[in-house]
Amino acid sequence: MTKWDVCSAVERTPGKVSGALVFAGTRIPVSALYENLAGGVTIEEFVEWFPGVDEQQVRTVLEHEAKALKAAAVS
Repeated sequence: MTKWDVCSAVERTPGKVSGALVFAGTRIPVSALYENLAGGVTIEEFVEWFPGVDEQQVRTVLEHEAKALKAAAVS
């Protein structure tokens, strides 16, 4: 399981978007990124469509998840 509390690009607040994991400083759920990428959207399109999220945040989230998956694979 990914430890999101150590990823600076995201935050989770109980009263914000029902406690969903969101991009820091926004109300945009991280799940929206994965749904859009699965649908063929590019990172550039995503940040254009979701003002408040920048490309560095997206890349940080993806890199964080990749590291967590790699660590899970070797354990």
